[in-house]
Amino acid sequence: MITPRSKGRAASGSRPQKVRVAAVLASAAAVLTLTGCAGWEYQENICGGGEYPVLAVGSTGSACVPDDEEPSAGYARYPAGKVPQEVGDKWDVYWETHTLDEDGNIVDLPHAR
Repeated sequence: MITPRSKGRAASGSRPQKVRVAAVLASAAAVLTLTGCAGWEYQENICGGGEYPVLAVGSTGSACVPDDEEPSAGYARYPAGKVPQEVGDKWDVYWETHTLDEDGNIVDLPHAR
């Protein structure tokens, strides 16, 4: 005697879908791991909260001074609009080859870098 087959799906019918979902999740995890989350960039501030950056007169040195204090002797505030905010930003790179003289003028440092 031949037994008729049931018309319903086999119990393992959802298995291929579970395998696909697992493969997609594994692929996504691999992409994040291999790219190092390249879309999320970390930027380091020049100074911490409550501080501002100052430039060493005649050199490329710099320091951070508390907001409520003036720069020490030998240091000056950066000119307005040319203050570096983050390591590697436009002004941080600029001041690697420039400085202020004793009169507050911006001068090139040809031997810098």
